[in-house]
Amino acid sequence: MAGLREMLLKEQSRLEEILKKTEERMKDAPEGSLRLSRSGKSVQYYRCMPGKQKNGEYLPKAEGQLVRRLAQKSYDQKVAKLAGRRLAQIKRMVKDYEDDEIESLFLNEHKERQKLIRPVEPTWEQRLEAWINEEYLQKEFREDVPVILTERGERVRSKSEKLLADYFWRSGILYKYERPLHLKGFGIVHPDFTFLSRKTRQEVYWEHDGRMDDPVYAQRAIRKIQAYEQNGIYPGEKLILTFETEKSVLDLRMVKRLAEKYLI
Repeated sequence: MAGLREMLLKEQSRLEEILKKTEERMKDAPEGSLRLSRSGKSVQYYRCMPGKQKNGEYLPKAEGQLVRRLAQKSYDQKVAKLAGRRLAQIKRMVKDYEDDEIESLFLNEHKERQKLIRPVEPTWEQRLEAWINEEYLQKEFREDVPVILTERGERVRSKSEKLLADYFWRSGILYKYERPLHLKGFGIVHPDFTFLSRKTRQEVYWEHDGRMDDPVYAQRAIRKIQAYEQNGIYPGEKLILTFETEKSVLDLRMVKRLAEKYLI
């Protein structure tokens, strides 16, 4: 699964932080454990100590702070035990796991042997090639729209779209410009850029809204974003959004970070 190793490493870091936190708290934890007993509508608390009376020592209301510390200790012990067990499992898996292992088996075969083999699933390059070669009907340009060409000679609608397209082209990130997409309840939209994400193996859409200080334009943009969401395409998952106003222009450093996070 693409990206699983990265997910495992993130979970490993999270569990290590949890262990560190619980172990630090348990250093100052009081001795013993807490036992609860219900008497009618009230709950009574007892402190149980190793080697002492089984039912423990009754803790009156004045010992409320001790009761809370003992309860916290018990919880922290359970969390630390579970986190430690899961951490060991993840470390074993990370040690013996790499993304795209099945694909690598095919790619590591001799070129001549590859010609004789039908892989169990298409390689990433095969999928990407098939995807990029799919034909589609691009949105037409009005006659009064200025001609703006990208570095690869493709016509786009704005200078900012040219900046984006040129960045993707120079970075080797394949895309489809304004490929039609049907959003149920809204109709056909033409995302500025559509990608096949190497990380998720799914399509990701990039919308650049360049006149957000224009109220009419902004309202249309918001309605479109809502339509994406109603179709299960959420920002930060399968939808990347960038914005501009007259005073706030496109930041290519942010474009690079977004591309690295979601596409490559």
